[in-house]
Amino acid sequence: MKAARPRVLNRDTGEIKTDKDGNTVYEVTVSVEDELGRIELVKIGITGEPPIKAGDAVNAVGLLGYVWEMAGRWGISYRASALLPAREAADA
Repeated sequence: MKAARPRVLNRDTGEIKTDKDGNTVYEVTVSVEDELGRIELVKIGITGEPPIKAGDAVNAVGLLGYVWEMAGRWGISYRASALLPAREAADA
């Protein structure tokens, strides 16, 4: 996975996305492998900087996917309540 970084709403102004309480929303890109061995890159949004670093195996706590559609395009946005290093999540 890549390191967490604040999600940018407007590249021209540098505006950073915040949640309803004003906390910075971070974006983390992770690779996900399904049971057939296919790998996808997925971006997960999370409030606050998660305690992970690039290359960590992670567990997404409370992961939800939201389908969106805009101007004839669609996709799925992912959000988690926490992203924890896999070793910590296993101990919890």
